[in-house]
Amino acid sequence: MRRRAVLLATPALLAATGLLRGRPAAANPPGFRVTWFNTAPPGSGRVGARDVTPAGDGTMWFCGQRNGTLTRLDPRDGSLRVVPLGQGAAPHGVIRGPDGAAWVTEGGQNAIARVDPADHRVQLWRLPERFANANLNTGVFDGRGTYWFTGQNGIYGRFTPATERMEVWEAPRGRGPYGITRTPQGTIWYVSLAGNHLAQIEDPESARVRIVEPPTPNQGARRVWSDSQGRLWVSEWNSGNVSMHDPRDGSWRVWKLPGERPRCYSVWVDPSDKVWLTDFPANSILRFDPATETFLSFPSDRANANVRQMDGLAGQAWGGESGTDRIIRIEYGL
Repeated sequence: MRRRAVLLATPALLAATGLLRGRPAAANPPGFRVTWFNTAPPGSGRVGARDVTPAGDGTMWFCGQRNGTLTRLDPRDGSLRVVPLGQGAAPHGVIRGPDGAAWVTEGGQNAIARVDPADHRVQLWRLPERFANANLNTGVFDGRGTYWFTGQNGIYGRFTPATERMEVWEAPRGRGPYGITRTPQGTIWYVSLAGNHLAQIEDPESARVRIVEPPTPNQGARRVWSDSQGRLWVSEWNSGNVSMHDPRDGSWRVWKLPGERPRCYSVWVDPSDKVWLTDFPANSILRFDPATETFLSFPSDRANANVRQMDGLAGQAWGGESGTDRIIRIEYGL
């Protein structure tokens, strides 16, 4: 199935309606600059802007879960290129694949979607009927070009683009598989929100899973990201912690987010191994420095921002404010 993109907003329209907006420099911590990009003109309806990823050319992809789209934002002028993903689409996660395309966990159609970076054509590969309504969540590529993915209704799977082979398995503890990551050593790990654990794809051939128990019971492990050393950083939704597991020695470390009742949603580790997190009750993005064990907060200027999975590149942290239909960019090291 193939579809083409439509242009939603031009730079002139964005400027006229105030869709491109930056926070005054005086409000930023030294060395940081925050900019918000609105994801739709006024009156166009909810987008549900959520997971983001760099497209590799200075633009950013983000999922529109409410309107069933994948959109390409050009931060140089604020323009948006909107790609409809199909009838009933509700995309959750997006990553850039080794082929340069955007790969999407498309929960609404229970499919893996590929959006071509040149012409924005959409291809869909649906999961087997046995795994209908998998509630697809997040994907990652391994070193061989195989795409691994999770589904909250108790599945994990892989798709091999070269052969278009789709394989899906029941998760060993049922419901909950959520975030997934690849380490520099090439290992694949995911976390289970409902199952409260970390899991490794121990054998890529058989897809056998090894469960690793975090030290905090019922922590609600939601997202996971590897740093440059292969240490696994886990956002804990229920406990409000960020934890770190080192597979080299099996150790864990745990830090509580600031505030009375934090709930840690996203985790992204930047190229300098600083850890970026989101806290829904605090309405903030947090930057954690493992060397000093200190947090730096970037609260939204609008209520209920609800920033979903972050991503970025050197000097830039990005996130989707699903509650305000904006994309946020935090430039650092300025």
